[in-house]
Amino acid sequence: MPRPQALIAWSSGKDSAWALHEARRSGDYDIVGALTTVNETFGRVSMHGVREELLMAQIAATGLAPTIVRIPYPCTNAIYERAMAEAMQEAKARGITHVIFGDLFLEDIRAYREEKLKAIGVTAAFPLWQRPTDALAREMIAAGVEAHLATVDLRKLGSDFAGRRFDGGLLDALPSGIDPCGENGEFHSFVSAGPMLKGRIAVSVGETVVRDGFAYADLLPA
Repeated sequence: MPRPQALIAWSSGKDSAWALHEARRSGDYDIVGALTTVNETFGRVSMHGVREELLMAQIAATGLAPTIVRIPYPCTNAIYERAMAEAMQEAKARGITHVIFGDLFLEDIRAYREEKLKAIGVTAAFPLWQRPTDALAREMIAAGVEAHLATVDLRKLGSDFAGRRFDGGLLDALPSGIDPCGENGEFHSFVSAGPMLKGRIAVSVGETVVRDGFAYADLLPA
């Protein structure tokens, strides 16, 4: 019996990357593409601020086909939802029945995703749901995930965290109350190596730019 065809909601960060890894290990889905929103004004991944050039190299390393949803800056929620709905209608027409997310414990985010996809006739899947985040973060690192913090919320962390490697030293340095996986939006990351990628993507850390309350580390192709 054929497996349901799925997209992975791909942010370029560690949680979506690990969700892809776990979904592949389960064998429950035929994962055929990576779905990413890109800010067309800056040519970067939304929220993460990762250059599109790095994103495309990363998706190529997953062996998946890219599904890029381009949104403007600034972008209202209505514009975002319309762009995503159009992309999902097109995906459904291609045979996609599921979208896999790397969400961990935020109930409102999960409910929002389920509601929007259900209206289109697509099912949301959450292979990492309710996994303890400290153990999960250390499991990723032990398995060979290499990542840098691409974006930091300055209300929660100092700008010096932008560009740091996601490793045991970082986890130990996080202030009290900061989720080890950044699930509350404390930080976002870019994965350059791991079991979900065919090879390592060489990156270097450029300047840090502060905009709209966030510190963005400009990750560069090395």
